[in-house]
Amino acid sequence: MAESGTVWGIDIGQAGLKAIQLRFNEAAGQVVAVGFDFIQHPKILSQPDAIPAELINEALKTFVTRNALQLKGALIGFTVPSNTSIVKFIQLPPVESSKVADIVKYEARQQIPFDLNDVIWDWQTMGGGVQEGGYMLDSEVGLVAMKKEALQGHMKPFIEHKVELDTIQSTPLAMFNFLAYDQFGQRPGDDNIERDAYTVLLDMGADTTTMLVSNGRKIWQRNISIGGNQFTRALTKEMKLTFAKAEHLKCNATKAPDPKAVFQALRPVFNDYVSEIQRSIGFFSSVNRDAKIEKILAVGNGFKLAGLQKFLQQNLQYEVERVEMFPGLVGDAVLSQPLFQENAMSFAVAYGVGLQMLKQTTIKTSLLPPEIKVARMIRRKKPWALATAATLMVGLSLSTIGFARARSTVEAGRWKKSEDEVKTVQGTASSLKSAYEAAVKKNKDARDTGDALVKPATGRTLWLEVYKAINACLPAEGATKDEKDITKKTRIRLYSIVCEEKTDLKAWFDDLKVTAPQCLNYIDPEDKDKGPTGTGYVFTLRGLHYSDQFDSFVPNTFLRNLQTWEIDVQPSILIQFQHKVPVRKMGITHVMSLREAGSQVQYYPNGQPTVAGATGTGRPARAGFAGPTAGPPGVGRTSPSTGVTSAMVLGNKKLAGGPGGYPGRGVGAKGQPGEDDMHKAESIRQTDFEMVFVWQPIPEATRLAARPAPAAAPGAPGAPGAPATPGAPGTPGAPGTPMMPGVPAIAPKGTGPAMPGVPGANPGAIPGSPASPMPMPMPTAIPGAPGQAPSPIPANLPPGTAPQGNVPPVNPAVPAPAGVPMMR
Repeated sequence: MAESGTVWGIDIGQAGLKAIQLRFNEAAGQVVAVGFDFIQHPKILSQPDAIPAELINEALKTFVTRNALQLKGALIGFTVPSNTSIVKFIQLPPVESSKVADIVKYEARQQIPFDLNDVIWDWQTMGGGVQEGGYMLDSEVGLVAMKKEALQGHMKPFIEHKVELDTIQSTPLAMFNFLAYDQFGQRPGDDNIERDAYTVLLDMGADTTTMLVSNGRKIWQRNISIGGNQFTRALTKEMKLTFAKAEHLKCNATKAPDPKAVFQALRPVFNDYVSEIQRSIGFFSSVNRDAKIEKILAVGNGFKLAGLQKFLQQNLQYEVERVEMFPGLVGDAVLSQPLFQENAMSFAVAYGVGLQMLKQTTIKTSLLPPEIKVARMIRRKKPWALATAATLMVGLSLSTIGFARARSTVEAGRWKKSEDEVKTVQGTASSLKSAYEAAVKKNKDARDTGDALVKPATGRTLWLEVYKAINACLPAEGATKDEKDITKKTRIRLYSIVCEEKTDLKAWFDDLKVTAPQCLNYIDPEDKDKGPTGTGYVFTLRGLHYSDQFDSFVPNTFLRNLQTWEIDVQPSILIQFQHKVPVRKMGITHVMSLREAGSQVQYYPNGQPTVAGATGTGRPARAGFAGPTAGPPGVGRTSPSTGVTSAMVLGNKKLAGGPGGYPGRGVGAKGQPGEDDMHKAESIRQTDFEMVFVWQPIPEATRLAARPAPAAAPGAPGAPGAPATPGAPGTPGAPGTPMMPGVPAIAPKGTGPAMPGVPGANPGAIPGSPASPMPMPMPTAIPGAPGQAPSPIPANLPPGTAPQGNVPPVNPAVPAPAGVPMMR
């Protein structure tokens, strides 16, 4: 009778049937040999007069008859020859773990030269792969397949003798099981162990030799079409013997009358065999350049041939060992028997498939047809299903009887008290639930109210950051602070900052490119083709400067600073430390110049003519501009009709400044007029500009640490970094700076009207549209000379024009941050 938990490994070769019965001892952790059988065929299956099907059927019948009791309840595994099956090992690319099966199926179509519907195939991962982020990396897959017709031919004798197979494995994988467990000492859980050196395992059969190269994880195999029969046929040809006599002479070559003649007849086959092995090892080494072969192990009765082991060792330059005992196997009752010891080398394959059924190896593939597995599973579970159904029927019957007896004792009044208690509990639960839901609603309302109060404050600092960024981007005076020539100073004055919210920035940008194509002259290349999308704010900045760099000054300073990722703010009187202010980092993009226009103004570099003060005292002359009454001190513009600068006239003396100008030198103590000191005025250019940029607020927590993409390549006209850097104070800007489209030439000194759409003589005024959503608060008039009344504010201005001496209307309902206009 079979022992509990035993398995049979069966290998049917050309010469005979080899079978070994194994059991795993849990306590000792060892595989025990319980039984074995060796049945030699009367003829080798490949002989011309042999009928393989009858010989295999007869051998299997003998095996079943001898071991009928041991086969009951035991699992049975069987190996198929390597020349009738396909074994492939595929290195998979990085792939999602969930899609490994799909990739393997695709690879199977490529590697198996038959329709997948005509083959039985199986696969498994061979270990060594790493799983990272849901992806399998450096994973190898083992694929084994066999045509259905060939597999059915191998299974037919087992079906006829009612022997149920649980595992069908290919010979190379069974050899790997034997090599990994018995020779390398690998045990379950050691599947990731990889030896440094490789071992070659040769299994010589009657017609072919199966060659396996492995280091315990990676496997490479090849079939060599030379086996024991080739040596026998060499003897029949050279020594004119029958096949049977030649086989006997081969097995007893050392006892032959003339051993030297025998070996001379076998030498050509020896040479061919060595050449095939050398060629196979060479190919393996070319594919695995880092692989180092340690030794060669030989199994199979074909290696009993005298002199073969020594010949291989001398010619291959590797140590060659014949496996005549199994270190990983115990069981003296089997291992000590003479028949087993005599044929031990032929049991390696059967031993390997038995180890797989005991789950002592990493190989889990099987060529057993799926329909047989399902049918066998259903059959094995039928008794349990019947027992379960019977138990349910009995339980249901007992339950029915019990309910029938309980029903007979039920009375309406018997349960009234309990029903009333249930109703009371239900009412209490309902009231508690209602109170809970009311409390939850009250809490939600309170939280919503709190969120509504706090939400407006969350974005306040972002608006402050915008104005801080604008201020930081204005060019600092630096070394030009003490420069006397105003045209050499790096100074820009902003007199208007208007913000408008846009719900569709893309439509606004597309329309702007059509109506004002010059806006793309100085835009960042990154923003030129990729317009803004979604909602955001559009800031319009208007200002002026007197720099002699004209149209290149604003693009090379203020506009370029607004296109930077961050800008450094140097220490000053008010700021005691150096720090960075985010610009593009906080969401400012698409900085564009819309308009830049110049006009001539009168400037007194050495002071203005003096005028007597009201009290008879005077003030020293200083540099300034001549201007109309509404302008700030010293600002003026040439009259468009007469070409004469606006000024007050005292007697027949023309005195610059008027009520809005600086008073000149004072009179004496008695109020007598001082000496006439008319200083010469210069006509300089005043450049007015208008810029826009888009701001889509980026909270500080979600800002990127660095700009994600580099700026546009140098050399693009108008791109940041392309224009020449302005010269030092007192020197003109670099030549070649592109002029802003639409900028007229400078009018001659003292002639020509003021440019339309350019702010007039009052640089302190803030021109802007009354419909602007966020105009900057400014005083309604600019003070002039003592006693000068403020000028009135016009109700409305046409687009593109600037008031002369007045400031634009202010919407008092919209507050704005302090600090505008700005001058640095």
